[in-house]
Amino acid sequence: MSSLPALGADGRGGLTLGGARYLLIRPETLVGLQKAVEGALGQRAAACIAAGGRAGGARATASLAGTAEERVARLLRIGGEIGWGEFALERLTAAELMVSVRHSAVAESCGPASAPVCHLIRGVLESLAAATFGRPSTVVETACVAMGAPACRFVAS
Repeated sequence: MSSLPALGADGRGGLTLGGARYLLIRPETLVGLQKAVEGALGQRAAACIAAGGRAGGARATASLAGTAEERVARLLRIGGEIGWGEFALERLTAAELMVSVRHSAVAESCGPASAPVCHLIRGVLESLAAATFGRPSTVVETACVAMGAPACRFVAS
């Protein structure tokens, strides 16, 4: 059972969840947009898409209360509950955050890839790591389902 409040229509064309507005979008649509941006910008596209994830992640992490461990657990749980994939915390220390994601909606919709594709998730996790560590953090996707890995893995330090 989900710990999220109910998704509701606001009567003005918007959907809200816990007071925040959301947009439902098929993963294939998002992947199509990502591929178009990659086609236009090349390698710079990943950084642009991650920046979008950081923006959304910063807003989400700002609304979380509790200890670092509680905030991390809550955001990872929410990620799964809103359909991004099955998140698992692998390691959390004062200097490192490691998260795996099985069934990443982006990676599974992307098809075979030669490089990691979960740029939005990476950006969200960068915001989470920055809030957790109290400093800007870099996240690297070290494994990706689209590249044949059993799960996507992200390491922040």
